[in-house]
Amino acid sequence: MAIMTRAWGLIRQHGPNAALEVVVNFLGPLLIYDYAKPHLGDVQALIASSAPPILWSLIEFARKRRVDAVSMLVLAGIALSLLAFVGGGGARFLQLREKLVTVAIGLVFLGSAAIGRPLIYYLARAGLQRRGSSELAEFEALHDNVYFRRTMAMMTVVWGAGLLLDAMAGVALVFTLSIHDYLIAGPVLGYGTMGSLGLWTWWYARRQRAKGAARRVADAAAASSMAETPS
Repeated sequence: MAIMTRAWGLIRQHGPNAALEVVVNFLGPLLIYDYAKPHLGDVQALIASSAPPILWSLIEFARKRRVDAVSMLVLAGIALSLLAFVGGGGARFLQLREKLVTVAIGLVFLGSAAIGRPLIYYLARAGLQRRGSSELAEFEALHDNVYFRRTMAMMTVVWGAGLLLDAMAGVALVFTLSIHDYLIAGPVLGYGTMGSLGLWTWWYARRQRAKGAARRVADAAAASSMAETPS
């Protein structure tokens, strides 16, 4: 019951904004493309359809007015999205360049894990800072804990790999679907990937916290047993 109550509270808090985001990033591009295609052609209509998601990202960034790891990732995504539309080429080539945004961000995740600075740690810390969470100090205190660092690295690798798989699936869809159908399937794939990664992260974090708690209990019991052992 407590879980259902919390879930309902999250839906009430974030539901309207999430619904608006779906309209802007899913219905908006599709409607703009269908309307503009007869007048502008595939390429120009596809470029026009990208306006709502990019504007939404810019507005959200301006509204939050905070520069942190999350914001920098969003800005990088916006910049790469804009660069994807620079240059010539046909509509499918344009769609492929757009998927490079996902590839680039996925590689950033994997690269950060490879150099021992897992991006998930900085994104999580930025989220706690944004919310003014009382857990921030405890979170930062775990930075040098080997198990915590391993957890952050694993999460980062999974996110990086997940984004690269999303890009590969997106490329396959580009070559098998019409542009109209891709504008429907692409967002479904994207939201499905992000949702799956988010759920896995939630499950994995709970699992690792439970293992950490069990480890602390075992260490305390071992220390107590040693203290009681006669010298």
